[in-house]
Amino acid sequence: MNVAAGVLVGVVAALHLSFLVLEMFLWTTPIGRRVFGLDADFAERSKALAANQGLYNGFLAAGLVWGLVSGRTDVRVFFLACVIVAGVYGAATVNRRILIVQAVPAAVALVAVTLS
Repeated sequence: MNVAAGVLVGVVAALHLSFLVLEMFLWTTPIGRRVFGLDADFAERSKALAANQGLYNGFLAAGLVWGLVSGRTDVRVFFLACVIVAGVYGAATVNRRILIVQAVPAAVALVAVTLS
């Protein structure tokens, strides 16, 4: 596997681990509320939904790590495609910033994996 492709996949996995932490553990804290632009009341009322979202981000990170550790290109491609789809959907339904933060890094990594 090309080193650059591996690093890019690792960056996407790290991003999703950080999303897991933010959504599952920091959602109602000042840093979590600041990152997502939430008021305290809404953060408290939506914390179960955020934790569920965080769990899914953890599964995406786990799949990307699995692809890195196993060296399986098909696994990396599948999970990067999942991240891109989730990012595009999030951008269309929640906030356009999700496209830049989530889908673009995954797309760059996918191109690198495909070319390696």
